Amino acid sequence: MLFAIVISIVILQRLVELVVAKRNEQWMRSQGAFEAGAAHYPIMVAMHIAFFISLLAEVILLDRSLSSIWIILLVIFLTAQVARIWCLTSLGKFWNTKIIILPGADVVQKGPYKWVRHPNYVIVTTELLVLPLMFGAYLTAIIFTLLNVWMLSVRIPAEEKALKDATNYREKFSLD
Repeated sequence: MLFAIVISIVILQRLVELVVAKRNEQWMRSQGAFEAGAAHYPIMVAMHIAFFISLLAEVILLDRSLSSIWIILLVIFLTAQVARIWCLTSLGKFWNTKIIILPGADVVQKGPYKWVRHPNYVIVTTELLVLPLMFGAYLTAIIFTLLNVWMLSVRIPAEEKALKDATNYREKFSLD
């Protein structure tokens, strides 16, 4: 029962985020923004869809049980959700699931972005690990944590290059 509630809420949250991302993308493109890293985006989307399929399959088909430390994992997960909302609201219209860059824009340095350059990626990594562990889906936790590390090794450099080339990112973060 808890699994069905949590997974339903998370999937609904992701769908709402896609609507927000599309709206933000349209606004940014109307301001002259461009997309970077478009080649890896479909792979990232497929990875996230596969994560949910794997999580559902492992929990249901392999009859995984709730972790003995599920309360701790749930608190970590809920804390990550609060941090996720903080990231999204801090970036406002600049938040997106794609790498959409508005040339000449000042990079956001408020909220968690004061301290961490990519806090949302830390949160996603936490979610991809904690959510499956909460429900005993160890294979999903391992596989998708590793896939996410690989994805971020592609995505973060693409995002940083685009930000350095088109915004004040280099000067704000004192980069090379």
